[in-house]
Amino acid sequence: MDRFDAQILDAIQRNARLTAEALSPLVGLSPDACRKRLARLRASGVIEAEIAVLDPTRIGRGLMLIVEVSLQNERKTDLDAFKARMTDTPEVMQCYYVTGNADFILLISARDMADYESFTRRHFFSQDNVVRFRTSAVMERVKTGFAMPVQPDD
Repeated sequence: MDRFDAQILDAIQRNARLTAEALSPLVGLSPDACRKRLARLRASGVIEAEIAVLDPTRIGRGLMLIVEVSLQNERKTDLDAFKARMTDTPEVMQCYYVTGNADFILLISARDMADYESFTRRHFFSQDNVVRFRTSAVMERVKTGFAMPVQPDD
């Protein structure tokens, strides 16, 4: 990855809808060169997805929760089963398998606390392998997104 790739990635992380024509003056390359680089970055998997970030309150999902989940068993089959359940659950926005005090950290959206309680009954209390979970309710979204600092290879 050179400085041009890094500049392109930095720009599209802030606005994934930028066209090659709009990127051209930002990075100092022709639109055709930007288009080719974008295609290569997408094909190589550097760009995993291009998404829209929604305002949860405007779609009726104003309650955001950060949940630490601890499993009783961490056998591969148990981990894979939990990962699959969380992947298939639309309320789970993000799921991370982590080290530390818990096995997983989840970012969950809910309509309200009753909706979240229903979620916990379906996905935590009904699962024998979930030994405990700890929930923190988000009071304010201070920063959201997936942007990462991008630097060219030396």
